[in-house]
Amino acid sequence: MTQVKLMTTAGKAGSSIDLDPAYFGVVPNVPVMHQVVTAQLAAKRQGTQSTKTRSEVRGGGAKPWRQKGTGRARAGSSRSPIWRGGGVALGPKPRSYEQKTPKKMKRLALASALSDRANDNKVIVVDDWGWDAPSTKGAIRALEALGAEGKVLVVLEPDDANAWLSFRNLPHVHVLTRGELNTFDVLVSDVVVFTNSTLPTTAPAADTSTEETS
Repeated sequence: MTQVKLMTTAGKAGSSIDLDPAYFGVVPNVPVMHQVVTAQLAAKRQGTQSTKTRSEVRGGGAKPWRQKGTGRARAGSSRSPIWRGGGVALGPKPRSYEQKTPKKMKRLALASALSDRANDNKVIVVDDWGWDAPSTKGAIRALEALGAEGKVLVVLEPDDANAWLSFRNLPHVHVLTRGELNTFDVLVSDVVVFTNSTLPTTAPAADTSTEETS
């Protein structure tokens, strides 16, 4: 079972805590992570691209020339895809790129990503941020004390307003809630920082409200 030290914002290590093996103790499944991340990125696409077919392009109502006797190829409309200014054949139309991904697959991908970060000692657990007022300087000092370098993912409680306001102006920090935790954001981050209350744990069998969403 993977263990980490419970840290303070000053960088002091406290007691050891066990990370849930269901999230931090699995063998990373690369194909599943790839499929889930691909689905996440596909779902972000707007799908608003559109081209006009020959029936939607203005003009072309009259036959350009008579069928026979001109020596030229037959033509029925100047809006044909082979004409300049004509419609587009088989061009893109508005569509949804969303892919259906099983919940178990998303859970496995998230656990694989978290386990990979835990194996590299890139998971930090803070007891509590404990700021009485927002402080970006305090957030910078805390991350330096914790040794969180590079792109940092900070998982907070939705009502922890002071921490949200402290981290939001840092360009290398991405903040989200436990319910928003997803495979893509974990994989693109160098370090993942949790508080003791936002640390993922196995949900009871009767409660599926904490499953990952994408």
